[in-house]
Amino acid sequence: MKILAASDLHSDRLASEKLAEKAKKNKVDMVLLGGDIIEWGGNIEGIIGPFKKANIPVMMVHGNHDSPSDIDFLSAQYGEEVYNLHSYYREFDNFVVFGVGGTDFSPFSLSDKEMMSKLKKDFSKFKGKTKILLTHEPPFNTKLDNIGWDHVGSAKLREFIINYKPDLVLTGHIHETFGLTDYIGKTKIMNLGKKGAIIEL
Repeated sequence: MKILAASDLHSDRLASEKLAEKAKKNKVDMVLLGGDIIEWGGNIEGIIGPFKKANIPVMMVHGNHDSPSDIDFLSAQYGEEVYNLHSYYREFDNFVVFGVGGTDFSPFSLSDKEMMSKLKKDFSKFKGKTKILLTHEPPFNTKLDNIGWDHVGSAKLREFIINYKPDLVLTGHIHETFGLTDYIGKTKIMNLGKKGAIIEL
């Protein structure tokens, strides 16, 4: 299985087209988008369409510049094989992708107790499978949330990673650290950005 994961398109149609070309070139099986897919009030045209045209399934969560309803709208507009993954999961043969959108300081945030409780419950169902967590905000105190003078990531997410040990966490949000990778224990964490990354499972 081959995945193209990216984040923070901010209604950049050209970036979406480039990602779709990268997906086709690398023959990926799915695309994961980690929030801020559209900008508040920004144009939604041509953001998901290039992936749909290439017949590549898309799973996504919202960030802090878009909302769950924005992602629901995109999913409804493009129909089958385009999913809002926020507070849900999709199971495959040897792995599961879980989705958590937002940030600690935005509506529908990572600190929502009910949502985090659901995530913990869902995680417990899939022993033995590779667990991928698609988020927008990176965890606190890593290379990915360091903006030079402070760490600004989610303490709640860091606590979850320590306790539940997902295999891979895919994030965005902090533009200064796009493309970086770090670890919490054995959990690999990647800050994606609009250039994206190819992941093979």
